[in-house]
Amino acid sequence: MNQVLRDKLTLLPAKPGVYLMKDESGNIIYVGKAKVLKNRVRSYFTGSHDGKTQLLVSQIRDFEYIVTDTVAEALVLECNLIKQYSPQYNIMLRDDKAYPYIKITHERHPRLEIVRRVKKDKAKYFGPYPNATSATETKKLLERLYPLRKCKTLKKKVCLYYHIGQCLAPCEFPVEEETYAALTREIANFLSGGHKQVQEDLRQRMEQEAEKLNFERAKELRDLIQHIERVMQEQKVTVTDLVDRDVFGYYAERGWLCVQVFYVRSGKMIERSVNVMQHYKEAEEDFMSFVEQFYYQQADIPKEILLPQGVNSDALQEWLPAKCIQPKRGQKRQLVDLACENAKLALEERLRLMEKKMDRTLGAIVELGETLAIPTPHRIEAFDNSNIQGSDAVAAMVCFIDGKPAKSEYRKYKIRTVQGPDDYESMREVIRRRYTRVLKEKLPLPDLIVIDGGKGQLAAALDVLENELDLDVPVCGLAKDDRHRTHQLFFMDEEQPVEMDRHSQAFYLLERIQDEVHRFAITFHRQLRKKTGLSSVLDDIPGVGPQRRKALLKHFGSLQSMREAPLEEFQSIGIPARLAEAIQVHLRQL
Repeated sequence: MNQVLRDKLTLLPAKPGVYLMKDESGNIIYVGKAKVLKNRVRSYFTGSHDGKTQLLVSQIRDFEYIVTDTVAEALVLECNLIKQYSPQYNIMLRDDKAYPYIKITHERHPRLEIVRRVKKDKAKYFGPYPNATSATETKKLLERLYPLRKCKTLKKKVCLYYHIGQCLAPCEFPVEEETYAALTREIANFLSGGHKQVQEDLRQRMEQEAEKLNFERAKELRDLIQHIERVMQEQKVTVTDLVDRDVFGYYAERGWLCVQVFYVRSGKMIERSVNVMQHYKEAEEDFMSFVEQFYYQQADIPKEILLPQGVNSDALQEWLPAKCIQPKRGQKRQLVDLACENAKLALEERLRLMEKKMDRTLGAIVELGETLAIPTPHRIEAFDNSNIQGSDAVAAMVCFIDGKPAKSEYRKYKIRTVQGPDDYESMREVIRRRYTRVLKEKLPLPDLIVIDGGKGQLAAALDVLENELDLDVPVCGLAKDDRHRTHQLFFMDEEQPVEMDRHSQAFYLLERIQDEVHRFAITFHRQLRKKTGLSSVLDDIPGVGPQRRKALLKHFGSLQSMREAPLEEFQSIGIPARLAEAIQVHLRQL
């Protein structure tokens, strides 16, 4: 697990929401919901898992999350996002399943239905509801409370529902439109939040039944109350009006501005974007500047743009063929508030990640200076050797400035004067060459030199610096254990290793430096071995000089490719046909 993931895991909020796992290419490979994001996302990286989950975790390189107000919102948003992205590991939800709606049909004699698609048929839709069972039970309750017709086609005579008071019997008796209008208003009020009074009445009836020891009836009423509670749990990530809209929210702190955009298409929130940037004017002004640039030359302009209260959207309204709304109440206001809350969390996460990064860099070098009792080492240069039984011996130097790698300052060295595998003498040579040039060209001296090795390599470096070059620069050596991990820190000519907290930022910095210089030295050594191995074979062929050898190596890359290539391919890089034949004959004899 990389450091970015570790840091982000510590900053997860203890709120419900949806998380999106990404691979190294930034593709979304899994979408999940969580009652508590902090616990659910962390669980992927701890403990044991089945084979599928292990495979998923092995491919995770980053993640995002969207906070919701309720678990129901998380359920609906998860469904929307899975349908939008079809992630690789969301096998069970890649079908065309949709959450149910309660529908009041637009007919002369309206009725209630459970549907999974919203159509433009002038009917009234409420939902979606993540719990299909609770939606069905609530529909049954509404049919008992409000006597709309139950049958799809009118019967010839009244049925049982009329006799038990659950239908107005439009099949035999005329029903005024005002009566239906009143009933549908009451149902709409119930489904829009007026269910609390009905729940309270049911609760009182439940208590009365319990007092009468009618426990079975009391249990039925209790279950009905719970169904209503589940199905009426407020959610705002899907709107039943099917309108395309962009929802903006922003948050500013410490000179940084975060803007969240929720993309609602056909009433469903299917995507969001997060933008964090430095700002220099008032937050509201810079936010509106971002929104205006967002739509500049953009073809996909929705029907509505929802903005937070208090921003000046007059210019945007005149420019765009869309309604720019700053909602004050209702579901649209809740969507804007949700976008603002997510903007706040995203910016707080970014700022805390920046603080952690600062701790790993500037904080680490301050701590390292205090541990070694030296001034803060702003410039650190580290050295490592690499060879195989003394052949193709090389050394490498990396430079860290303020705790960050400065790759333009890296240097490679071929060891010239040492015969055989002698790490101590190789270290002497590279230290001598590096700091002789530093003194000659008046380059900046490091505040600390790090030697990848134990006491022997450290002593060799100190001998050259102090006795040959007369330089007073702090030097430390890093010894590794049997598992090739940083184990001990030796400083100058002290006999005992320096005691360090292995979990401190200073120790982590030394580990990163040691790993980086080792990587750089090994890479250089491999490149040199590859080049030397190919060149020694090609040099034996008459007519192949340095320029042709370089062209061959650059074009083919390996001996095998040269053996199998057609002669025309040699001619494409300026090699005559007769020489190309000679090269292939020579290589096939090896």
